[in-house]
Amino acid sequence: QVQLVESGGGLVQAGGSLRLSCAASGNIFAINAMGWYRQVPGKQRELVARIFTIGSTTYGDSVKGRFTISRDNAKNTVYLQMNSLKPEDTAVYYCNLQAWSLDYWGQGTQVTVSS
Repeated sequence: QVQLVESGGGLVQAGGSLRLSCAASGNIFAINAMGWYRQVPGKQRELVARIFTIGSTTYGDSVKGRFTISRDNAKNTVYLQMNSLKPEDTAVYYCNLQAWSLDYWGQGTQVTVSS
């Protein structure tokens, strides 16, 4: 019913940039927010960035000042611009959509930052 398709992951050098995209489709109603989470081995999935319907944003402490989340309402797409990437940013990044307190997830895209 709801599908999230991520793209833009890959391998980059430390200090480089990458942009992730997530397009949502399906039976979507009453969206509260869309965002990005990431997960590495041995750690819980953590918030990277989130953008609410009204346009406000929140960021995880580790990415503030380096990552920027944005959206295109006409295309039902959310973006994550990642700058000044660090090796510790290496993770699987998941797109998230929240509607009526229900969470929908993309399949994830690998981001690897080499030193």
